[in-house]
Amino acid sequence: MAVPTLTPEQRAAAVVKATEARKARSELLAGVRAGTVTVAEVFARAEDETIAQKTRVVQVLRAVPGYGPAKVAALMATCGVEVKRRVGGLGEAQRERLLTALAC
Repeated sequence: MAVPTLTPEQRAAAVVKATEARKARSELLAGVRAGTVTVAEVFARAEDETIAQKTRVVQVLRAVPGYGPAKVAALMATCGVEVKRRVGGLGEAQRERLLTALAC
């Protein structure tokens, strides 16, 4: 599939939109790191909020204090969630398994 040709104005608008999305995602993950936002809240936000939907599950889990790359990889494998899965693409059973495993 060919990349569409964009005008300079369209490119500038896309850059602004992407910057805002990165900033919002960063704020969401900072809230998880600080403990002001729980993983369950992020999963619940995925129903309405585009930023939460498009965030990778790995990023959310790595933001949880005490969870590094190895723990997150093991958790994802035991819960049957692919590494590249986004929060919006999680099934209900996958969400339940992740939240149950995090509660332990």
